[in-house]
Amino acid sequence: MPASSRAASQVDAGEAVAIGQRSTRQRRAVVSALDDIEAFVSAQQLHQRLVADGTSVGLTTVYRTLQALADAGEADSIVQEDGEVLYRRCSGDHHHHLVCRDCGVTIEVQDSDLEAWARRIARRHGYRDVTHSLELRGLCPECATPSRRRS
Repeated sequence: MPASSRAASQVDAGEAVAIGQRSTRQRRAVVSALDDIEAFVSAQQLHQRLVADGTSVGLTTVYRTLQALADAGEADSIVQEDGEVLYRRCSGDHHHHLVCRDCGVTIEVQDSDLEAWARRIARRHGYRDVTHSLELRGLCPECATPSRRRS
């Protein structure tokens, strides 16, 4: 049995129920693979990794599982400038992302001033039960170095 399949079988089956899906070997494999990756990843990239590890899973299953995890708050998703959606397991606390446009390195950030600003703007306009997400994009220190920018 490939290592990814062994790891997938150890994933809590209750997680699939929590995201509103029946627990299957393929869905557990997707969750397990996502747990093993620190960076944001596309459904296609995750699918390629699963297949390379010997896991038989359809791309549609990967897409649906990732979206269900994001909808349930079990994974974060960010939309790239080209429209591609990337996913990552993140901390359970409310946070935002600082994303490097070149290398994709992502840092989770929390800021109480931002949260206060969002509540104040919502109140000012009469909105209730407001949620928000924020992605800041720029160049990380490594990618912003002059020697790296010339390449």
